[in-house]
Amino acid sequence: MENLHTALDYLRYAASEFARHDIYYGHGTDNALDEAAALVLGILRLPFDLQPLYLQTRLTQAEKEALAAAIDKRVTQRIPVPYLSKRTLYGGYEFYIDERALIPRSPIAELIERDLQPYWQGGEPQRILDLCCGSGCIGMLAKYRYPQAEVLLSDINADALAVAEINLARADMSGYGIETVQSDLFSGLSGEFDWILCNPPYVEEAEMQEIAAEFLHEPRLALTSGADGLDLSHKILAQAADYLSENGVLILEVGMSWQNLEAAYPEIGFDWIEFERGGEGVLAVSRDELLAWREAGLL
Repeated sequence: MENLHTALDYLRYAASEFARHDIYYGHGTDNALDEAAALVLGILRLPFDLQPLYLQTRLTQAEKEALAAAIDKRVTQRIPVPYLSKRTLYGGYEFYIDERALIPRSPIAELIERDLQPYWQGGEPQRILDLCCGSGCIGMLAKYRYPQAEVLLSDINADALAVAEINLARADMSGYGIETVQSDLFSGLSGEFDWILCNPPYVEEAEMQEIAAEFLHEPRLALTSGADGLDLSHKILAQAADYLSENGVLILEVGMSWQNLEAAYPEIGFDWIEFERGGEGVLAVSRDELLAWREAGLL
């Protein structure tokens, strides 16, 4: 590696190493070159939209050593790039991330950009809940979209909430109508919300035996939820109506476990959201629908 001198040199080298070792992509990129760019720019603390000209500048010895170490960890330990750089892009914004919280990748970001249309018809939402918030990225995107809204970031995991607090501080959002609360689902919450946005754990227990090594660096509490991946989702569907406003909407992500959910509720026709930028297993349901299902004994 003594012949590597510029950021571009390390980007090319990293891309070659990633391709040669056949690592898994899925934490913000889908190919070796983009993964290499995310690592190099992330480690060097440079903007992710940096002009290519700057990649040709020579690096210091300390920068070279940091990049070499990060490339080695990515290949040998399969640590995802966001955990190496402590930086990730989500919904067009940069967030802090570390191993205490799941790396954000939910397609719910696209739905927030669409103002939850056509599922939400109530004008500007006044109160929004990011349930199972992890690093807080989904709720923060909603706050960026609707600055006047009161947003609550809720999670059972105090470590994940600590990451959310870092993101709030970095965005200078603390004390401006957005806060965190530790709660086991709805147990520590009160009041009603116009939007409940929830990306809970939904990976099947058995799948963890076959999952890519990169995912094993993420907190297991944020990934798995029972044999079928739906232990928490069952509870959320049963309880959410009690915390939704009259026109409120629940957005619930169950990912690859969507077929398990349909099998568990054969008499319910879930409204699965279609995304332009990819993603599956996200449903939208109104308060009235949840109440009707519950009264009919379907939940």
